[in-house]
Amino acid sequence: MADNYCLMKIDERFQAEADKYAAYLETPEGRLRLDLAFANLREFLPLPGATASLRALDLGCGTGANGLRLARLGYQVTLMDFSRPMLEIAQRAAQEAGVMEKIETKQGHADRLADFFYEPAFDLILCHNILEFVEDPSAVVRGAARALRNSSGILSVLVRNRAGEVLKAAILSGDLDAAANNLSAQWGNEALYGGKVRLFTPETTRTMLKTASLEVLSERGVRAVADYLSPRVSLSEEYQRVFELERKLGSQPDFSAIARYTHHLAHRADPAIINPRIKDNA
Repeated sequence: MADNYCLMKIDERFQAEADKYAAYLETPEGRLRLDLAFANLREFLPLPGATASLRALDLGCGTGANGLRLARLGYQVTLMDFSRPMLEIAQRAAQEAGVMEKIETKQGHADRLADFFYEPAFDLILCHNILEFVEDPSAVVRGAARALRNSSGILSVLVRNRAGEVLKAAILSGDLDAAANNLSAQWGNEALYGGKVRLFTPETTRTMLKTASLEVLSERGVRAVADYLSPRVSLSEEYQRVFELERKLGSQPDFSAIARYTHHLAHRADPAIINPRIKDNA
């Protein structure tokens, strides 16, 4: 009951404070999370012109930042979020970017995916920082797996990493008790909206994907050191250098394991259909 209450309070704030989230994505920290995850994703996207029609679904799309990037690459993008204010911001951004013809919006919860899409329909599905806020993350992943068109379709999952919460409490807050508790915590503190956020480990995420008959193609860390930089380093002024360093660290297991977020790219485990480009990058 307490867990459901935490999720309900977050839901309310996503509805009431969409502008706060949009502003956060403009900060260096917010941009870095988006840019690093999208750079990882670009390595596995089908090449432009490789197929006549590419469809993407952004579950829990928020203000649509990722979806707009995909639309600019030529994808037909469905943005799905339960928050009407978030979708309204996404629609305005799509209008300003001139990609409205590539964008469709649907209001609904990620765990009701099957109510909206009855057959496999997408080449790419994003679950970026949404599983932390749903009641049953495994059900969302299973639903997303069923909505992929075939084994060349990609599911991109970005989640809050428990190990990163340990370092955040110890290094940023100097709270050793919280750091020790976070070693086994199922929930962490949500800094932007307050309340709690579900935590994951790479192992639990891998298991969740495998249970949904998905095969992991790549596992990367996102924001491995950026949150703990010396005050002598300005993230705003040194953004590109930090980005390049993070790209190197995120692909190394030692650093990926302690990053603030873990990024998994997976496809349906069907050996009969393999995308050669995906195989080369695995």
